[in-house]
Amino acid sequence: MLTPAEQERFGRLYAYTESVLAADRTGHSLDHINRVLANAVLLLHDTPEADALIVVAAATLHDTYDDKLVESVPAARRKTASILADTGFDQSSADAILSIIDQMSYHYSLDHDVALDLNGQLVQDADRLDAIGAIGIARTFYYGGAHGSQLYGGEVRSQLSGSEYRHTSSVLNHFDEKLFKLVDQLNTPAAQRIGAHRQQVMHDFVDEFKAEVNGAK
Repeated sequence: MLTPAEQERFGRLYAYTESVLAADRTGHSLDHINRVLANAVLLLHDTPEADALIVVAAATLHDTYDDKLVESVPAARRKTASILADTGFDQSSADAILSIIDQMSYHYSLDHDVALDLNGQLVQDADRLDAIGAIGIARTFYYGGAHGSQLYGGEVRSQLSGSEYRHTSSVLNHFDEKLFKLVDQLNTPAAQRIGAHRQQVMHDFVDEFKAEVNGAK
């Protein structure tokens, strides 16, 4: 899919991402990046008209200036832009990659209108697929534990702003407040097919969890 020269450039982007995320313990480490990349490649097979290099680059770098993971988003974004320039991306391509990263998060969509092109839709789908299903369940509890969230309890909130979304009510409520909504927001048919199964996995888990909490099992 990528030429040898493009693979060399990708390797440098990957090394940079590794340097940023190597110490992460919230579910956004390199194993997450690897799964998002695998998802992106899978979706690219069904979307030959997409720009594979833009998709792979954005998928690789998408967490390098996530506000949950870095102290200064502007400073981290400048570093990501710099690595794109250093690896030979022209200004148009770099701007396209940064625009995808800027707009693709669920948090961003709560306060802004999102206008992702096809490449961005593939990257967003690849990332969101890793937020749902069995791995999504594991990451949700992993992130909640890292941030001291209570396991369950509290009222499920609706119509959240970005700032409200960042203050989670409980780990279990995160399924209703975000994760169960993601399948309907997937952009591509291939992602929707995968997402439908993963959605059912999450519903089965939450149903079982609630039954056990209530002493029904």
